[in-house]
Amino acid sequence: MQYAKQYPIRWADLDPNGHMRHSAYNDYAAQLRLDFLTDEGFPLAKFAQLGIGPILFREDTRFLKEVNPNETIKVGAQLAGLSPDGSRWRIVHTVYKQDGREAAVITVDGAWLDLRQRKLATPPAELAEALSKLERHSTYADIERKKAE
Repeated sequence: MQYAKQYPIRWADLDPNGHMRHSAYNDYAAQLRLDFLTDEGFPLAKFAQLGIGPILFREDTRFLKEVNPNETIKVGAQLAGLSPDGSRWRIVHTVYKQDGREAAVITVDGAWLDLRQRKLATPPAELAEALSKLERHSTYADIERKKAE
């Protein structure tokens, strides 16, 4: 399924140049991931109960167009990779200006962390299934974990 939401740009999102600050793009992408997980039955309280949480290994942002004050942006998420057990994932977010033009593309590589042991974890099957519902990005490729030698 395609997942996207709209967000109004706030005063706090602006930089001294009068457009959206660089880190705000990533903040909205993170918010969209949390919104998606909540909608799929995994609100923050559920993660606390499970003792796991998402972590990022990489966050790559390409800035394409300025976003200005008082715009409403649309942020979308597509799955670009998933390991067979759902423990690792890649999501591509596209941020659209109010007029529909692409403003930024954010790619994140992440995994699940066992919050008690502070080690990477395999999520419950329902969580891996929820992630797999995201529409596949054109660059989708399964994530194969390298075995330790």
